[in-house]
Amino acid sequence: MRPAADQDLSSLLALYGELNPEDAPLPQGSAEGILAAVFAQEGRTVLVAEADGVVIGTADCIVLPNLTRGGRAILFVENVVVTGSLQRHGIGRRLMEAAVGLGESAGCYKVQLLAADDEYVHTFYESCGFMALAQGFRRYIEQDGSTRTMA
Repeated sequence: MRPAADQDLSSLLALYGELNPEDAPLPQGSAEGILAAVFAQEGRTVLVAEADGVVIGTADCIVLPNLTRGGRAILFVENVVVTGSLQRHGIGRRLMEAAVGLGESAGCYKVQLLAADDEYVHTFYESCGFMALAQGFRRYIEQDGSTRTMA
């Protein structure tokens, strides 16, 4: 486990393609600019799991300052994915342990994430010590400015 670096861009894009296969690929220039913006965000860490020099998993983590809970921050985790051929080998669990470690280091009072409505995914996060304690809500914003409420 380590923080992602510029040279991981193609591997990250491949993993995100597995996570969201319906998404159109990003043009290289756009992807490079977005990754630079991600790396520039204070409190943001894109973790990668690597085996034999190959990136095989990732979790995007951001620490958000917070005015409640005695000023303790919140760590949000998004875009967790392990390449399909290596799922169920403990890689995702190690990614989540690393994410929780980031939260502990930053003095966060909780680590929070949203999970797909999938029993396997819920079981995985519960096995990592997460509890389903709240109902999540989303409102997607389309490129034309309209909104939709479906996944």
